[in-house]
Amino acid sequence: MKKDFFYTLLLSLSNILFPILTFPYASRILGPVGIGKVQITSSFAQYFALIAALGIPVYGMQEIAKRKNNKEALTKVFSELTTIYLVTSFAVTIIYGCIIFGVPYFQSNISLYAYSGVLILLGFTSIDWLYLGLEEFKLVALRSILIKVISVILLFSIVKEATDYTYFLGILLFSILGNNVLNLLLIQNRTGFRFQNLRLTQHLKPLFFIFATAIVTSMYTVLDTVLLGFLSDEYSVGLYTISTKLAKLSLPFIISAGFVLIPKFALFNHENKPEEIQRLLDKSWHFIIQFSIPISIGLLILSPEFIVAFSNHLFASATTSMRILSLLPVLVGIGYFFAFQVLLPMGKTKEIFFSVLGGMTIFLVANFLLVPELKDKGAAIANVLSEITVTGLYFYFIRKNAGFTIRWNLVVYSLLSTSLFLPIVLLTRYLQLSAITTLLVSVGLCAPSYFIIQLHIFKDRFLIDFLQPYYDTFINRNR
Repeated sequence: MKKDFFYTLLLSLSNILFPILTFPYASRILGPVGIGKVQITSSFAQYFALIAALGIPVYGMQEIAKRKNNKEALTKVFSELTTIYLVTSFAVTIIYGCIIFGVPYFQSNISLYAYSGVLILLGFTSIDWLYLGLEEFKLVALRSILIKVISVILLFSIVKEATDYTYFLGILLFSILGNNVLNLLLIQNRTGFRFQNLRLTQHLKPLFFIFATAIVTSMYTVLDTVLLGFLSDEYSVGLYTISTKLAKLSLPFIISAGFVLIPKFALFNHENKPEEIQRLLDKSWHFIIQFSIPISIGLLILSPEFIVAFSNHLFASATTSMRILSLLPVLVGIGYFFAFQVLLPMGKTKEIFFSVLGGMTIFLVANFLLVPELKDKGAAIANVLSEITVTGLYFYFIRKNAGFTIRWNLVVYSLLSTSLFLPIVLLTRYLQLSAITTLLVSVGLCAPSYFIIQLHIFKDRFLIDFLQPYYDTFINRNR
């Protein structure tokens, strides 16, 4: 499992580094309006791609994990789910085409919307759920890194002027679909595919609530920029985009430990091993709290430096939105834990659906009330309120249905361990360094201070267990 976590962590780091390398360059070249155009059109298409997916990426990973040791059963369930995905991809593409070509609103950027439709048409080629269910995290990580490296090279080679936002969209589409092509080329010797003796209807009921949950969730995770564009303008979308990208930059890392454990949860639940499930839950909770809280505090304090370092002066107004959205690493991290590692393995799909439905309701009401006046800041407030609602409802259903004990003292310890962050940042700013230097120095000092306090004052078991093998190796080498 350590190797799986290493490759998942490697994938998470690549997902973090990719926007660090690309978005500052793209934002400086394209500006808020160009970024806004690409974000609105790609997000709109991704919403329809999510509809076409029908919840298969989540459901499929669990079903594959249960059958990983039975080649015949594995081939059958893979064929059934892929066939469903193929049908829905073509059907939803037709609906999407009718909307963008039939509604006048979309005509001003019709070519961008049309290009983005490829995400829907070829959505069925996305079979990461197969590899993740088989726990082939190494393959997923290395393949993704390769595509990202090619995308970075293309970006710096092609996007040169503010009018090159179409090329930027093309590179974005390649970064998504390129993974799918490699997936299909590498599928041999892992599973087969057939159209005979398939039972498609058996999957429709369990897929329904996962699908409904994904659709509702996407209202405040995918369509937030689209709704902001409808209610305000492309400039505000550009500001909101950089705020959300920076606020969510760390999310792949924060959920990486839990992500690698999802197939394990499915397998242990299938084999009825509650002790093993509890052990994994404790580790995952500790990891999420250990990292999400200092990251959120850091984003809150260093928002001005992050905005300047990753964009330019045209995006300076996004600082307030980013401060509001700095809560997302904690809220999304805890919400991910509650949903995918506690409620979903228990089969509580209805409870998950009603939780995100509550979040979507708050999101829509808050957007229509706040965005016309506050624009990107209103969208940021709506996003945070929706995540608070969802996470709170998850916790309510866990308290009602599960016996899992949550160690809230870890939250307190983590918050106290960030006590030196503000003095360090204020002192660094007093030196009047550049934004990038202030950011690097502050992070370079805050991170060690946090872990030193955790290790020596609160005697954190997670860190001690992690560092002990390295400490023993060091001692043995110096004897």
